[in-house]
Amino acid sequence: MSYVMIISPAKKMNVVEGPPYVAGTPRFINQTEELMHTVRALSYEDAKALWACSDKLAMLNYERFQTMDLTRNLTAAAIAYEGIQYQHLAPQVMSEQELSFLNQHLRILSGFYGVLRPFDGVVPYRLEMQAKLAINGSNNLYEYWGKTLAAALAEETDTIVNLASVEYAKAITPYAKELGLRVITCLFGQMLSGKYVQRSTEAKTARGTFARWCAENKVEEIEDFSHFTERGYALDESRSTEDTLVYVLMR
Repeated sequence: MSYVMIISPAKKMNVVEGPPYVAGTPRFINQTEELMHTVRALSYEDAKALWACSDKLAMLNYERFQTMDLTRNLTAAAIAYEGIQYQHLAPQVMSEQELSFLNQHLRILSGFYGVLRPFDGVVPYRLEMQAKLAINGSNNLYEYWGKTLAAALAEETDTIVNLASVEYAKAITPYAKELGLRVITCLFGQMLSGKYVQRSTEAKTARGTFARWCAENKVEEIEDFSHFTERGYALDESRSTEDTLVYVLMR
C-alpha cells in the first residue's frame, strides 16, 4: 500500500474560482453538517469564546455559519486554505500528473470536515481540532472524532507520513498502533547554539515544500525521502529514527 501524507488545515480560507476544480465530496459530510448545526446554534459570545479570536474574525465566522451551505460555492480544499504551507504546496501551478499524485498521497485533517482529499469541495469555516465544542456527549472534537479519522486512513494505507502540527496529529497517532498504522513524522529545523530548533513559519514552509517535492518527483518509496534537499535541507541520519525523519536547514 502507498503511503499517505497528512497535513494540517490553515485558519485563513477563501472561495476560489479556478483550477484545480472540485472533484469530490468530503467523506464525513454528515458529521460536518452536524457540527455546522451545533456551531450555528451557539450565541455570538459563545462562538467567539470557542474560536478565541478577535471581534472582527468572530463576526466574520459567525456570519459564515449562519448562512453556510455545504453544497454551494465550493472550493477544492487544497486551494481553499491560504496558509504558508499551502502557498508552498502551490497546487494551482501543478501539472495533471502532480495533481493526481497529490490526490492519491495527500490528506488534510480538519476539525470540521474530518479528513479531506485535496480536491474535495469545502466552504470557508473556523473550527480547529482542539476546539472544546460539546456535541453528542463529547467534550471536544478529539472525543467527537475518536478513532474515526485514523480508521479512515487505515483503509487507504499502512504508512502515514506525518507533516501535520502536533494538534492535528493527535487526532491520528493515539490510534495508530491498534489499527496497524506506521507513522513517520518529518521534522524540519536548524541548529542554533548546538540545539535543534524548529521555527513555526519555516516548518510550515518546509512541510508544503516537501509535499510538493514528492509530487514533482513522484516519490513512491519512503527510502527516497533521504533525497529531499529543497530550501537547503538535508536529512540528519544521526538524529533520525525509524519513525522520525529529522531534516536540518544547512543554508
